[in-house]
Amino acid sequence: MSQTTTESVRQIKKGPVLGVILLGAFVALLNQTLMNVALPPIMKDLNITASTAQWITTGFMLVNGVLIPITAFLMERFSTRQLFLTAITLFAAGTLICAIAPGFTVLILGRVVQAAGAGIIMPLLTTVVLALFPVEKRGGAMGLIGVAMVFAPAIGPTLSGWVVENYSWRVLFYIVLPIAVIDIIFAFIFLKNVTKQTFPKIDILAVMLSTLGFGGILYGFSTAGNNGWTSLPVVATLAVGFVSLSLFVWRELVSEKPMLDFRVFKSGIFSLTTVINIMVTVAMFAPMLLIPIYLQNILGFSPLESGLMLLPGAIIMGIMSPITGKIFDKVGARWLAVVGLLITVVTTFMFTQLSDSTSYLYLLVVYSIRMFGMSMLMMPIMTAGLNALPQRLNPHGTAMVNTVRAVAGAIGTAFLVTVMTKQTENSMKDVILSHHLNPADKSELAKAVNLAQINGINDAFMVATAFAVVALILAFFIRRNKTPEEETKSNIRQSHKVALDRA
Repeated sequence: MSQTTTESVRQIKKGPVLGVILLGAFVALLNQTLMNVALPPIMKDLNITASTAQWITTGFMLVNGVLIPITAFLMERFSTRQLFLTAITLFAAGTLICAIAPGFTVLILGRVVQAAGAGIIMPLLTTVVLALFPVEKRGGAMGLIGVAMVFAPAIGPTLSGWVVENYSWRVLFYIVLPIAVIDIIFAFIFLKNVTKQTFPKIDILAVMLSTLGFGGILYGFSTAGNNGWTSLPVVATLAVGFVSLSLFVWRELVSEKPMLDFRVFKSGIFSLTTVINIMVTVAMFAPMLLIPIYLQNILGFSPLESGLMLLPGAIIMGIMSPITGKIFDKVGARWLAVVGLLITVVTTFMFTQLSDSTSYLYLLVVYSIRMFGMSMLMMPIMTAGLNALPQRLNPHGTAMVNTVRAVAGAIGTAFLVTVMTKQTENSMKDVILSHHLNPADKSELAKAVNLAQINGINDAFMVATAFAVVALILAFFIRRNKTPEEETKSNIRQSHKVALDRA
């Protein structure tokens, strides 16, 4: 940033600016998880099949994931106010369309408009924090982002379960809409321009390659768990995705002004923390995906009860995220990550021992402890990586981190679903033989299916444990290094000191 811009940023009241964008991120992330529990009543109301209804969540994820890589360009082309107001207005408009949608086609249109706004908000929030706060104070601010990143998605299933049991699924959108409208009003009043504009030219070919690349990969992995890895749509979209992504990376590396600068990976710490983030994201998705299946399909709990089981952990993480951020500012990311991952490894392994008689209390306590460990991971690791980049690469770093997380989430979910499905199928015969069950008896066959699915869930958690172990090993290599700007200042101070000593 120029000296003038830096001084003006220092004069801005940080609280209102951060609060406005944080509220936008919270409501956008909350919206993402509200739909999962609501799909069955939507299917019934709109008379659509499960495969069709899945596009309500898959379509949102695709548009959201495709847009994130472009946000680095958008943040350099438009001002903070222009970009956020456009994003939150699109999100609110999409929410209204969804609420009044007469049929499936209009509902999907609303979800696409929602996702177009939501995809911009999270990377913009991270970049604004990096612009507003010096390195030594970023941990606390990023801890607040952690509240939105984890608390909002975690309470989504609980809120959604309560709403769909008592009201129409449309109420979910009517809950989100006023929050978005209030945030638009707050943005007009309080939001200031804090990001630097360089007015780059748009690279149409790069946008097309990015869209095909990330879109193909996200779609391929998100549908592989249900359609199978060898199905033609999965193979074709993954092939198109990987080829397009390779061409996109090549084009960005040879471009003088890339839309998404892959040179951020020249920083060893950024690269290391990105790999750790991938491992942690896969491990984090395991219980969010598998525990509701286990509770509802095996133990017979309602969607609301399964959502409530996740709630204490979400509250713990929401409380701990700002505290963890403050600790990060004092001690750095390494030991926070090591302690957090130790807790994550142990608690994830404890989920590999599930049976048809595991108690609700056991699940609640282990999951809550696990979320306590997770509160030490996501934002400190992400912040450590971004702190290693020069200020000019902040938009590219935040876009890259959020893109990688979206892709890792899709790949991790598909991989865990595949492990669970395949291991369930593979263990059916052993379950029938070991428990002396008669497949011709419907009740005994149902018991065999449940026991086999428990084996599949346990094996999927074992895979998640392995990812957490790899992340734990890598965490020991995180070091607290200076940003290029800090290094320059340190060198200047050292030169002055040497000059004074000579004098």
